[in-house]
Amino acid sequence: MKKILVLITLGVLIFSCQEKDSKRVLPNSVGAINTLSVVIDNNLWNGKVGDEIRDHFAAPVDGLPWEEPLFTIHQMPPEVFTDFARNSRNILYVAQDSSNVAAIKDDVYARPQKVAFIKGSTAESLIEAIKANSDEIISTFKKHDIKETQNRFKLSLNKENELKNKLGVSLTMPSVYKIVKEDHNFFWIERQIPKGTMNIIVYEMPKDYYPTDSTRVDQIIKMRDSIGKKYVPGRNPETMWMVTEKAYAPYIFDSNINGYEAIETKGMWEVKNFFMAGPFINYIVKDPINDRTLVLEGFTFAPSTDKRDYMFQLESILKTLRIEKKNTI
Repeated sequence: MKKILVLITLGVLIFSCQEKDSKRVLPNSVGAINTLSVVIDNNLWNGKVGDEIRDHFAAPVDGLPWEEPLFTIHQMPPEVFTDFARNSRNILYVAQDSSNVAAIKDDVYARPQKVAFIKGSTAESLIEAIKANSDEIISTFKKHDIKETQNRFKLSLNKENELKNKLGVSLTMPSVYKIVKEDHNFFWIERQIPKGTMNIIVYEMPKDYYPTDSTRVDQIIKMRDSIGKKYVPGRNPETMWMVTEKAYAPYIFDSNINGYEAIETKGMWEVKNFFMAGPFINYIVKDPINDRTLVLEGFTFAPSTDKRDYMFQLESILKTLRIEKKNTI
């Protein structure tokens, strides 16, 4: 019996060591947020298969003032996919092969890493596989980038506690974000960027403000515009304030943030009677802990500048939401 226990113990130790060794030898993944390495033969990339990949993975991001792709794509043929090139955080590997395969694997060449493999016997089968699997692959890569973005926040965290102490709301964000306005149940948090600002506003509404019927687009716009008039003024507060831009129909989705039912809205804001505008992402959240509706919004003012990565960082911050019982004292 003792010999059996010793053998089992040794087996566990050897397995643990092998597992630790496996983790240790994998290099750290690299790459900017919202970038994608596509490994594919040049002839396929320059043909219909490449067109299909670009149609999905370089499609325009919703809710931006001009077209910016979901991913900045770096293509390479398989023969140069070696050494450092394999350390990219997100990889799409497409190859013509005798078997038909569509799979997503973790930490194949580096850590953390997501690698999506699509293989098919013909160009037509590759195109069909890309069509059938692109949504799931894109969602996986985006969630992976959000997690990486949130991990990077930890390098220098904002430690202000007013939001938590007064609203029972916690958001993880870099220290460059600072509270610039607080009024009762409304907070405005701002980050200075080279050509403008990135902004987060958090406020609470009564429980029955959560829109549920077919008129929810109008309800959301009405709510945003009323808050903009009260709290987000322009140069002349009497005639200028932030409103939802009427020229762009907002994108609205049912969503979920850390287990909380939510409505996600992406669109454009503008300042009434003034030439100032930009994109926003808004979450209306059911808060059963405090029996209220909680609203979180990120918006960017950065004229003549691409805004995809700014808005992605704001989305990553809002998705760190944690709610606790609000202090009523």
